[in-house]
Amino acid sequence: METLKKNYEFKVVLVKGKSYYGKVLKVYIKSNGKDRNRIGIAIQKKLGKAVIRNKIKRWIREAYRKIEPQLEKGYDIIFLCKSKESVEKMDFKTIENDLEFILNRGIQ
Repeated sequence: METLKKNYEFKVVLVKGKSYYGKVLKVYIKSNGKDRNRIGIAIQKKLGKAVIRNKIKRWIREAYRKIEPQLEKGYDIIFLCKSKESVEKMDFKTIENDLEFILNRGIQ
C-alpha cells in the first residue's frame, strides 16, 4: 500500500478528484495513471486527541487493506472524517461498511 505524503499530492486530488460521501467518511478519488493505488488519510485535530485520530487512521488503513484486492488499480484516494459527531459513533465495522460502499461506487 503506497501513501500520499506531500501537500501538493493531496491538493491535486482534493481539487480535481471526485468526491463521495458515506455515513462517517468523505472520500476523494482521482485517476493517477499508474499501476497501483495510493491512499492518503487526513483527520482534523478538532475531531479528537492524537490517540483517537491515530486509532481512526489504523481502522481506515485496515479496512482499505481488506478491500484493496477487489479494486481496480490506478487511483489516488483520500479519506477524510466528516464531523465530530461521526467520530463519536465510529467503530471499525462502521468504517469498513462505509469504505466498501464508497469505493465500490467510486471505482468501477
